Amino acid sequence: FQTFQHYFKQINLRNLAMDAKKQLRIKSGVVKRLNKEVQMYQKEVVDGELKVQQMKDEGKDPYDIKKMGEVVDESKAMVPDARNRLRKAVEDLDLLLEDKSSADLPEYKAAQEIRDDVSV
Repeated sequence: FQTFQHYFKQINLRNLAMDAKKQLRIKSGVVKRLNKEVQMYQKEVVDGELKVQQMKDEGKDPYDIKKMGEVVDESKAMVPDARNRLRKAVEDLDLLLEDKSSADLPEYKAAQEIRDDVSV
């Protein structure tokens, strides 16, 4: 009976280590993707505003200017939502990174680098 307990304990510890690796990969990937998404929306807003101004300066059709303005407004509306999702993902990653027992894993180091690159 003792042997089985020891065996299952080893399996459980191995599963925890594998689970930590997997969670670190998943959470850091989510943070990385959401960070890119926030940057993309912010770039869309800036580019769109420049395009609207350029269209006004060139005397383009008011309908086209209005539609482009609506596109910019949609992008502006997406920025706070994307930031909130990024903030939540960073909090989740921070919780995983608090567990220093995985600090020797390459996934931990990669996740830490991603976390250091992201500001919320």
